[in-house]
Amino acid sequence: MKKNLIVFGTRPEAIKMIPLLNKFKESPGLFETKVCVTAQHREMLDQVLDFFDITPDYDLNVMKPDQDLYSLTSDIISQMKPVLQDFSPDYVYVHGDTTTTMATAIAAFYSGAKICHIEAGLRTFNKKSPFPEEMNRQVAGRLADYHFAPTQQSKNNLLKENISKETILVTGNTVIDALMESSSRVENYFNPEIEKLKERLDLNKKIILVTGHRRENHGQGFINICLALKELASLNPDIQILYPVHLNPNVKNVVFELLSDVNNIILIEPLSYPAFVWIMKKSYLVLTDSGGIQEEAPSLGKPVLVMRDTTERPESVEAGTVILVGSNKDKIVFETMNLINNKEFYKKTSEIHNPYGDGMASQRIVNFISQL
Repeated sequence: MKKNLIVFGTRPEAIKMIPLLNKFKESPGLFETKVCVTAQHREMLDQVLDFFDITPDYDLNVMKPDQDLYSLTSDIISQMKPVLQDFSPDYVYVHGDTTTTMATAIAAFYSGAKICHIEAGLRTFNKKSPFPEEMNRQVAGRLADYHFAPTQQSKNNLLKENISKETILVTGNTVIDALMESSSRVENYFNPEIEKLKERLDLNKKIILVTGHRRENHGQGFINICLALKELASLNPDIQILYPVHLNPNVKNVVFELLSDVNNIILIEPLSYPAFVWIMKKSYLVLTDSGGIQEEAPSLGKPVLVMRDTTERPESVEAGTVILVGSNKDKIVFETMNLINNKEFYKKTSEIHNPYGDGMASQRIVNFISQL
């Protein structure tokens, strides 16, 4: 029986790895599968674990106040050692581009376990954008034994890096697996946050959902984003802008200083995963600097404006489901106004086929590992 260790540390990783965990657990005779969380993001991770009813087998609980990348990376590597020694897995699964991903891949490499990289092959080819995620992903990619690429473009990136084609499988993205299950569950799921949103929002109005947290936008970038939102709110008094504000002080302080007095901008605490899926379904469009939302929102028919200068998901830009606007105030305002006022353009953008999968990615990964 093959021993699998699935490792994640943040909410986005958890969302994308839990469908894979569940698929492995449907084959108990073939696999013994355990979960390790680093808790790189404690509170937001726990929300997802509760929603999906997951209890980790190992919890490193590495999150500390004012933690930097130096201590976070070293803590994960050193604390993964006893976990790997205790369980001695055949395969260690990491996801995407977080510090947890990179540090766990290093620790797994030291242990001799085979490394399976989920959402492999995404690239901007700019090591400082997104920072540090681009290099986290590339380091994990160099260490990985098996690469589960969401798209053909991701596979092509890996082939250009001389990764053996026999170790690469195009799967689609597991986030679509999670979203397909969750979007139906949240309609009948009682959640206090959803009830509060129903009270605060007028669902007959166009709702613009905003998220932002990337390091490269800290400082002037977030100032520009906030000024753009302020102008959009002034130009469109009949819309509502909902902004669940990231807890990082570099984000939170700027956002509340600039936007807390704008009537049709609603600033709230970060939402749990079910509440976020619910409001994403109700939104007119999404403004974000997140990676995963570039894949999720188009599956729900929501256009996405990405507040980054680069994206490791060029397929969505090429398909037209995503528009890059960076932290350029004028561009954010122009593209948002175009989606609000140009009904034909909005319809075209919202109906484009999502290039990121059909909800079967996790099953493809399980089938691949079963045949090794």
